[in-house]
Amino acid sequence: MTIHNEALAHQEESLGDSHPRVRRAALMLVVALSIALLGAWYLEGTVPRHAVVASGTEFGVNHLHAQRYGRILARDGVSLEERLTAGGAENLRLLLEADSGVDMAIIPGGIVRAKEDRRILMLATLYYEPLWVFYRGDANLTQLSDLRQKRVAVGTPESSVRAFAEPLLVANDVSVANTTFDLRGHLDAVAALRNGEVDVILLLGPIHAGPVWAALNEPGFKLMSLSGAEAYQRRFPYITKLSLPPGSVDFAKQVPDKEIQLIGTKAMLVAREGLAFPLVQLLLDAAREVHATQGFFEEPAEFPNTMPVDIPVSVDAMRHLRFGPKMLQRYMPLVAASYVERVFVLLVPLVVVLIPLIEFCWQVFKTIIMRRIHLLYGELALLEREVDAATDKTSTTRWLATLERIERSAGSMKIPSSFANEAYALREHVRFVRREVEAKTNEQPKG
Repeated sequence: MTIHNEALAHQEESLGDSHPRVRRAALMLVVALSIALLGAWYLEGTVPRHAVVASGTEFGVNHLHAQRYGRILARDGVSLEERLTAGGAENLRLLLEADSGVDMAIIPGGIVRAKEDRRILMLATLYYEPLWVFYRGDANLTQLSDLRQKRVAVGTPESSVRAFAEPLLVANDVSVANTTFDLRGHLDAVAALRNGEVDVILLLGPIHAGPVWAALNEPGFKLMSLSGAEAYQRRFPYITKLSLPPGSVDFAKQVPDKEIQLIGTKAMLVAREGLAFPLVQLLLDAAREVHATQGFFEEPAEFPNTMPVDIPVSVDAMRHLRFGPKMLQRYMPLVAASYVERVFVLLVPLVVVLIPLIEFCWQVFKTIIMRRIHLLYGELALLEREVDAATDKTSTTRWLATLERIERSAGSMKIPSSFANEAYALREHVRFVRREVEAKTNEQPKG
């Protein structure tokens, strides 16, 4: 067998060996997994473990909700800092101020103006907030227009009720030109109505809010049943018509004594654009735990939901509330599940792209190395044929010099250990040809 044929046979045998390929694949997987783990660790480190929520007054229901959210988020290692405020209008202002440090807030529908709704997103609605109109006296008030010429407590400048009621009063031509507005807070307004300092008070909030519940149970207070409540729902998309059946507050005292027609809106959990998705998930899970029960106006599991009110809804929130937590999150804490998900998200494209890329680069590198070996084999094969065809030994010195150069080139070739067999075989073939040259030199002359 000639050197050329032997070389081809040896290379085919080497290429048929699957062990180097298996080792390369294992190495690629280890590299891809390491990159994915490090990348996921880095990305997970960018997820905030602290958030700030603007709630409301110290004695308001939103303060209690924020405290419950904080306890729920703490189970997943996230601290929720509460910012007490004067109400929904201040919450909105803080949310829109870039340097306020507030990440999310609870606000009612109807207080966000059109020019402000591009920087914030609704994560979910939480519960109904009716507009309560309490008054005293013999008159029977049935319309907001009946508030003209009266002393009306409309809440503090940054309260929810002031921001919500203002466009409704304007629509009914109730203004400072014909009405006296009192800017007291809810609790002070209830006391002012009791003492005769105002004629009417407006409250906005759920029925179990302290001032609302106190006013409902206050002897001598009347609750307006709004005639034409349906029209407000048609005119203002963020308004919902609500009904309070007789006796629903107190059966024994029959409070209220008749069915009351109300209008209201929905409390919303609102966040800045770009809030980290894991935080969105945690907040929605907390909202489901806090607000899914039946209330005076809420059906069981009606809240939280992502039906639009008056600002855009977060796509992430809609997806999470619709499909629920992912499989890993049902068995692992959110932070751990999020990390594992990121590993897989990074690992799959790395495996799909990295393995073929590395294999391609390996094949190019292998082709370069094998070409260098083939060139030396080609020179050796030509020399072998020349030695076989020679009839004398006059070229021995040149043959030995050529062999020396080929052997030196083979020895100085820097190649990976996986090509050691090819390099070793080449040197063996050089020694084989050297023996042929030596045999040719030692041949006795014929005759």
